Amino acid sequence: MNRINQKLQEGKKILSIYFSAGYPNLNDTVQIIEDLEKNGVDMIEIGLPFSDPLADGPTIQASSTQALHNGMTTQVLFDQLKDIRNTVSIPLIVMGYFNPMLQYGIENFCKKCAEIGIDGLIIPDLPVDVYAEEYKETFEKYGLINVLLITPQTADERIRFIDSVSNGFIYMVSSASVTGSQSGFGSDQEAYFKRISDMNLNNPQVIGFGINNKETFNQATQFAKGAIIGSAFIQYLTESGTGKIAEFVKAIR
Repeated sequence: MNRINQKLQEGKKILSIYFSAGYPNLNDTVQIIEDLEKNGVDMIEIGLPFSDPLADGPTIQASSTQALHNGMTTQVLFDQLKDIRNTVSIPLIVMGYFNPMLQYGIENFCKKCAEIGIDGLIIPDLPVDVYAEEYKETFEKYGLINVLLITPQTADERIRFIDSVSNGFIYMVSSASVTGSQSGFGSDQEAYFKRISDMNLNNPQVIGFGINNKETFNQATQFAKGAIIGSAFIQYLTESGTGKIAEFVKAIR
């Protein structure tokens, strides 16, 4: 069974952390992953930096740009992660935009992910229809889960379709804004979380965008299986460096 599915079967709420590979420094990637697992994070999203990150706010954009300046590429990331399963057992997901994967070759990219022990991909700019028609078979061939996104604007019919082609969890974007642009959730967002929860989808939901502390984590996980923190963690790395990850995680849980 895929590690993501195993993790989703556990009774607790999932804390997933996103960070940009190669940030703050090119060779920090593996140490950050190991420290996050050691301090109780359940799942990690490894950002593959790209020059045009559509869904990302200023914090993640800046970290992505710095990572590219540091020399991060798809191949460098794969080289960094080649032995990651010797030390890390929690689910690892590569989150990135479709262009670098296309340039690498989809089959080659998926094969490499499988070889090093990546469990899934999140590709915000790959439409579900295109995925279902052209790439689903390849992802499944290599045992990779493609995590698809929904937003408050996604129609119920499309949500049902996304649910039907998913086999892990659904990434529930909390709002129509970019990452890192909110603080706290209002009644509209809570109504959206409840509406999706009441749809009784086959796949559990994990909420991202706008989760930045214990309060917003608890608020989000009232209605979902877990929550994802990205911008707040990257901001913490920027301000505190990589040596105090334990303190960040402890403040959430």
